[in-house]
Amino acid sequence: MKTFDSLTEQEILALAISLEEEDARVYEDFADGLQENYPEQAEKFRIMRREEDGHRHRLLELYKARFGDHVPLIRRQDVRGFVDRRPVWLVRPLGLKTVQKTAESMELETKRFYEVAGRRATDTGIRQLLGDLAEEERNHALTAERITLTKLNEDEKSQQKRLFLLQVIQPGLAGLMDGSVSTLAPVFAAAFATRSSNDAFLVGLAASIGAGISMAFAEALSDDGSMTGRGRPVLRGAVTGLMTAAGGIGHTLPFLIKDFHVAFIAAVIVVAAELATIAWIRNRYMDTPLLSAAFQVVVGGVLVFAVGIWIGSS
Repeated sequence: MKTFDSLTEQEILALAISLEEEDARVYEDFADGLQENYPEQAEKFRIMRREEDGHRHRLLELYKARFGDHVPLIRRQDVRGFVDRRPVWLVRPLGLKTVQKTAESMELETKRFYEVAGRRATDTGIRQLLGDLAEEERNHALTAERITLTKLNEDEKSQQKRLFLLQVIQPGLAGLMDGSVSTLAPVFAAAFATRSSNDAFLVGLAASIGAGISMAFAEALSDDGSMTGRGRPVLRGAVTGLMTAAGGIGHTLPFLIKDFHVAFIAAVIVVAAELATIAWIRNRYMDTPLLSAAFQVVVGGVLVFAVGIWIGSS
């Protein structure tokens, strides 16, 4: 790996050509990844890609005029000082905010490169071109910053809502339902079997955390998101696991109350609130009629609740 200070003017131009070619291809990948959900923003990245191609052609013309036709292959990873880039453009579906931040970082880094390279250049033509490109890259950074501020049209808003449902609401709701309902039986079975708030709390805590871990792995391993558009497995797994644990811990916390009867009544109230919340989320985000959602959730919750009490009392 070479230091930037050791590069000759010929190598600086070769590196600049390589950078512009890489950035153009990245922007084309951004545009392709955003096309389905954010077509307007995708077109902005295609415009940026064409401008990067224009930079490369100007650099090539100057290079050939000064040094001939052969351009040595010098890449950013061959020179010390460049920041490693995470390949976010390989992830599908692409997040608009993540893409914007990446593009902005790319442009600022390239701008700094041109500024430093321009100060080192002794050839007047090279110095002028590098200075012009630094200013254009600064404008690109501003363009990237503004991309997420562009008002979404109705189709894009619909796509954004769909992604939010697939990647956050659905895994979160699945976790909340599992945690709220499946832990009812062990918590209330332990409560009625021991008549001890402390024992019920420990069982509920263990069941909630265990269910959260299990659901997190199950969701993360179920689908890599590449075909379904459900997003990154790690994110979905984390959302599902956290909501599962939260759903179980909600009706476990009342058993911190020492008085068993007071703790039991408080836990029942929390259970009712949890089931009502699940029904509301299904109605609000999944378009399930409120009465139908309430009936389905309440029936399932009551059955599990009854099983827990029956087993604990036997």
